[in-house]
Amino acid sequence: MLAGMMRNALLVWLINALALLVLPYVVPSVRVDSFLTALVAALLLGLVNTLIRPLLVLLTLPVTLVTLGLFVFVINALLFWFVASFVQGFSVGGFGSAFFGAIVYAIISWAASHLVFGPPRVVVVRRDL
Repeated sequence: MLAGMMRNALLVWLINALALLVLPYVVPSVRVDSFLTALVAALLLGLVNTLIRPLLVLLTLPVTLVTLGLFVFVINALLFWFVASFVQGFSVGGFGSAFFGAIVYAIISWAASHLVFGPPRVVVVRRDL
């Protein structure tokens, strides 16, 4: 079971790195120099989205509610831009590029994950009383 989870995590990491390599073809103001750069950036994006994003979403909940959830796109763009500022060889042209880059990156990553893993399975727990 643990080996399967590790394999899936590595596959998701690889898929996200490949999505970053495809991204400059769709959003020209995003630059990724190499596959190694894409691997590092994908790892940092995953960590930032796992550790920092939930805290930011919670702290900006009033703004997110007022904008009917659209402020989450701003958070995603800022985090995408933030990671690009740390990874050498991964650059974003500005906030607009980060905004559209984060959206396109998520779509490419989701589509590739869907192709590799298939649709998500729903597990129904039935309790007979």
